[in-house]
Amino acid sequence: MTITDQPTTTSTSVIGQRLLRKEDPALLTGEARFTDDLQLPGALHLIVARSPYAHARITRIDTTAAAAAPGVVAVYTGADLTDLWAAPMPCAWPVTDDMKSPAHYPIAVDKANYVGDAVACILATTNAEGRDAVELIDVEYEPLEAVVGLEDALSDRIIIHEDLGTNASYTWPLVVEEQEGAVDRAFADAAFTVKERYVQQRLIPMAMEPRAVAAVPQPFGGDITLYTATQVPHILKVMTAITLGIPEHQLRVIAPAVGGGFGSKLNVYAEELLCTALSRKHHVPVRWTEERSENSMATVHGRGQIQDIELAADAEGKLIGLRVKLLADMGAYLQLVTPGVPLLGAFLYAGVYHLPKAFSFSCTSVFTNLTPTDAYRGAGRPEATYAIERAMNRLAAAVGVDPREIRRRNYIPTEAYPYEAYTGLTYDSGDHIKAADIAADLADYDGIRAKQKDQNVEGSTKRIGIGMCSYFEMCGLAPSRVLASLNYSAGGWEAATVRVLPTSKIQVVTGTTPHGQGHETSWSMIAAEKLGVAVEDVDVLHSDTAISPLGLDTYGSRSLPVGGVAVAMACDKVIDKAKLIAAHQLEASAEDLEFSGGSFTVAGSPDKTLPLAAIAFEAFTAHDLPDGMEPNLEAHVTYDPPNFSWPFGTHMCVVEVDTETGSVDVLKYVAVDDCGVQINPLIVEGQVHGGVIQGLAQALFEGAVYDADGNLQTATLADYLVPAASDVPSITLGHSVTPSPTNQLGVKGVGEAGTIGAAPTVINAIVDALSGLGVTDVKMPASPINVWTAIAEATASSGGDVGGAASAPDTSTSATSGEDDQ
Repeated sequence: MTITDQPTTTSTSVIGQRLLRKEDPALLTGEARFTDDLQLPGALHLIVARSPYAHARITRIDTTAAAAAPGVVAVYTGADLTDLWAAPMPCAWPVTDDMKSPAHYPIAVDKANYVGDAVACILATTNAEGRDAVELIDVEYEPLEAVVGLEDALSDRIIIHEDLGTNASYTWPLVVEEQEGAVDRAFADAAFTVKERYVQQRLIPMAMEPRAVAAVPQPFGGDITLYTATQVPHILKVMTAITLGIPEHQLRVIAPAVGGGFGSKLNVYAEELLCTALSRKHHVPVRWTEERSENSMATVHGRGQIQDIELAADAEGKLIGLRVKLLADMGAYLQLVTPGVPLLGAFLYAGVYHLPKAFSFSCTSVFTNLTPTDAYRGAGRPEATYAIERAMNRLAAAVGVDPREIRRRNYIPTEAYPYEAYTGLTYDSGDHIKAADIAADLADYDGIRAKQKDQNVEGSTKRIGIGMCSYFEMCGLAPSRVLASLNYSAGGWEAATVRVLPTSKIQVVTGTTPHGQGHETSWSMIAAEKLGVAVEDVDVLHSDTAISPLGLDTYGSRSLPVGGVAVAMACDKVIDKAKLIAAHQLEASAEDLEFSGGSFTVAGSPDKTLPLAAIAFEAFTAHDLPDGMEPNLEAHVTYDPPNFSWPFGTHMCVVEVDTETGSVDVLKYVAVDDCGVQINPLIVEGQVHGGVIQGLAQALFEGAVYDADGNLQTATLADYLVPAASDVPSITLGHSVTPSPTNQLGVKGVGEAGTIGAAPTVINAIVDALSGLGVTDVKMPASPINVWTAIAEATASSGGDVGGAASAPDTSTSATSGEDDQ
């Protein structure tokens, strides 16, 4: 079910139509080619030997038996390959000038720092022979005590990287006060205060396609092509050239069909560098494909935070001050944007609420003996939203009003937009009461409240609850000058080229790198709308640095508000050039020409018209162009937005909780999202559905669990609970449309919205259902055992029993948090 207030499109409008994706036939028929599908005769297979210890010195490696195994071409240790690296693996976000970052190379030399850390590698003629031979590598370790918990890491009881002298990578503060001491005065003067601690458990991204790499050298000249399942071929090209000392012009990076990323493929990985370096060394293709259990250890994890949040409010429950302290888990090393991820949420801890300049934020990030963390769908924004939205429910309880009412009292009013936030950033647009009201109607908020009075009574073992979350998302990851102020190493621009071919077909070359977002369809629709052509006459080229040499790729819900807008601007430049040619051909003034439906017409003379197709051919032949005009009809744009884009929304969820077993049944989920103008509502709905499911997964199912020795207990899908289709509730979608005033299309991002809203919505609903039993929080994931434990602790403190339950439920399929010291 979908309800939207987007204006009905005209019969000639392309934007706003629910077109099927152009990408899907190739995927559905098997025509699409993923990296592992590539036929590469003579390729060697890379197999990586990984540490079984979370923290251990490498005292000896004997590769003799492995080197003699059938099919083995070469065996390398970290010490054997040091000459191949011009620099350590890159971290592109040194968030502070004194940030501590350990040198990280593709294969460890002296010490392994997490289970899965590479300690040696094999090149073999077949994958099977290589996997057999890797078991013959004899590594002698001196096991060391592992640092697993964040607070243990912060204590420096055991220091992981001895040369750094501490486990703390950095502390990043952000204090915004109207006057010095404003935060402390706000809390001293507050009528109500709330102090909460929340744990964001580690998550494993689990993209459908594990990572895969194939490096193919040219027979002469030194050029090399790197095929890889990546979200960032352009960034990877630059970083690989720097790390390996390869001239950048000799490196081509191609992302073939990519089976999901969710941020985990926004990186520069050891295996990409190994394949590239070893293919150059051996002068043959080298390929590697990750296995699922390997993926759980060697691909970055997401989240991993302890959040301490404090709210101060006046007598009406309006926010007057906010304090946040984060302790963030970097894992064993810093990957590409690891240190910056927690800070992406720093500007959103007040959510969609008006806050005076009385804000204090601090993030301390520490190293642990666990898999490195990095971007995961939402990257910092879901964590911030979770904290403020859970805390707002606690504030509602303290004030004695409904959670919906406390939000209504604090929403930034619509008339205040554009709104200069307490951080100095400008929120471009918003209508939060409207989104909340749509969601409340779809969820039957008042009806659920009435039903609770009858159902949530003493002795009832089936209790219902309703939860909500109102969110902002800061997306686009631009402008570049703002990123510079945050010490980010790259820019926030995006590039596009639009070319009208002599036969009137359109080529769009984009620097974005789709891996499920539907750019081929949406960019075709933008070009078709602008140029007055059929969508099927537009071809979108992407994900190959030779074809699309300029770009900053896809992440952070940036593609449409940056890359899509660049396409629209390039179309405008094409039309401007075509208008000059048309004026010349029609012997008219360019100011008198009107462009509509793919043709130029002289105003007042409808018989004098010239279609874009004819102009394109004239530009190609160049027989009769205006003096000084270059032949051909194409234009290039590099667009750096003036601001982030600010999608927002309200989600609501209705649950029923069995107090005897701790099981949670999601009865209804409502998502009302405002992403500005929707290019293709069908794609928007798909993005929201996927995002909501991943947020539900964090709330109810997923959690990377480690034991005290740093061993991952959830390395396979038998242990790590990814929701199946049967676990997913029906999702009711609604939309409001508040166009962004900062770009010509009025668009905002939407790819992460569902993930941002879902987790706090679900947990708020569960706590709401159990509030009559004294439950104020439930640990994520809200598995039966975690829910049952929350009930048990609450009822024990009040002297009651656990909803009639005599013992804890079976936990054989329940994931738990990886923070054992929280």
